Amino acid sequence: MKRIFTGALLFMFVLGIGLPKAEAAESSTELASDARSAVLIERDTGKILYDKDSNVELPPASMTKIMTMLLIMEAVDKGKLSLNEKVRTSEHAASMGGSQIFLEPGEEMTTEQMLKGIAIGSGNDAAVAMAERIGGSEEAFVGMMNKKAKELGIKHTKFQNATGLPVKDHYSTAYDMAVMAKELLKYEGKITRFTGKYEDYLRENTDKKFWLVNTNRLVKFYPGVDGLKTGFTQEAKYCLTATAKKDNMRVIAVIFGAPSPKERNTQITKMLDYAFSHYQTYPVYKRGEKLAEAFVSKGAKSRVTGVTGEPVSILTKKGESKKGISKKVVMNSNLKAPVEKGDRIGTLMVQKNGKTISKSAIIANTTIEKAGWWKNFKQSFGMFTGSH
Repeated sequence: MKRIFTGALLFMFVLGIGLPKAEAAESSTELASDARSAVLIERDTGKILYDKDSNVELPPASMTKIMTMLLIMEAVDKGKLSLNEKVRTSEHAASMGGSQIFLEPGEEMTTEQMLKGIAIGSGNDAAVAMAERIGGSEEAFVGMMNKKAKELGIKHTKFQNATGLPVKDHYSTAYDMAVMAKELLKYEGKITRFTGKYEDYLRENTDKKFWLVNTNRLVKFYPGVDGLKTGFTQEAKYCLTATAKKDNMRVIAVIFGAPSPKERNTQITKMLDYAFSHYQTYPVYKRGEKLAEAFVSKGAKSRVTGVTGEPVSILTKKGESKKGISKKVVMNSNLKAPVEKGDRIGTLMVQKNGKTISKSAIIANTTIEKAGWWKNFKQSFGMFTGSH
């Protein structure tokens, strides 16, 4: 098998497309005048297209469930949870107020059904039931939420629960919420089949059939919108993290603190219209495409394949001239087993004129367990003799 070089790999795109500097909408263009804060980003590059006080810490209400859904999807992706696994509802989960799907203590639903309840109906009870299944307790799951936030590099978010129900010291920002949404949308198709549904049912074929109607009305009324999550409390007012896709371009728009659902939807619509009328993207990679291999020491296998951890695209303003773009693949050189599927093992950099304009994770496409003592001995001997 031909060995793939795992250092830096640099070559020019055939497309030869240039990327402008990240620019917010012109100051004269006020897209979210009646919101407390707002942000608009392109999903693949993460470039900010519009910003209004996007780092102000505010209560996120049920948009909190974006992180809850992200941890659910990660558990499914890594094989730690299946969509058809039945999840039991505890007394604590069933006691949640606010939006709910009216789970009873001891009631079981599959992960898929729970996701419907969270994504479409904003069920607090379903969110806590899943938190307890993944974390062992809601408190432990909240620890996972905050840990993931740190991994994503966001600095103005702190979770106290899995639902967004009002509680002291629970906050986020428009920008942080956009980053979480960007990460969740790595599972485009898998998650948007829930968040993009306007209506569905739970407990079908029973006398307790439950009708779900999406709290995000734009799913029905704005072409291309397929998520992600609304939020409302008296303190937070009307919030929405929305995503829409048109042609090859997916954008994320976040609103905090709109005075009414109508104003929230109107301002999200303005931001989406602005993005699609002013920008375009050129896809480079889909998620899961093979890039390179990396050596793994003390592993049952000595090499692991690195794949793209998310879709990768180039963003330009419409009508902008296309110039040379390059990409650089850098694999970690000090990997030690065990390596878990989905672990970051390298970095893909898109560059313009030698300057890095975007970075994304290269992840392991399989798990590499630790080797037994005999395998380790042979690897060590091979390294000593230079024959590895």
